Amino acid sequence: MQFQKGESGNPAGRPRGLRNRTTILMQSLLEADGEALARKAIDLAKGGDLAALRMCMDRLLPARKHEPIAVDLPRLDSAADTVTAASTIVAAVAAGELAPAEAADIAKAVDIYVRALATQEFEERLAKLERGTAPASAPADADA
Repeated sequence: MQFQKGESGNPAGRPRGLRNRTTILMQSLLEADGEALARKAIDLAKGGDLAALRMCMDRLLPARKHEPIAVDLPRLDSAADTVTAASTIVAAVAAGELAPAEAADIAKAVDIYVRALATQEFEERLAKLERGTAPASAPADADA
């Protein structure tokens, strides 16, 4: 049986953003012993065992993929609200809560949302003008 487009084959499956227990364990181990592991990797590299170094590092520190991040942004009900959102993003970067690349991605999402708001407002104004009566024409000249 084929599933309908847009419907999950397993709606009760793994929630989006949930990380594997092994990944969480490896990240905590790496964070706890990161300095010692880095020192050992440097010692192995200095000793000339590049194959062992590459194999260990590939397994201990795989290429990071984007992970979901939580940022409390203010409501964006109007384009003016983006100033507050931008200051929140900049403050999070300054506090070390967000990486600059993450902040740039969030700022892009805010920008896209604000553009969508502007487009919606424009379409509503245009529809209102089209539904309304045509503007009254200037009174006819009495001399004519």
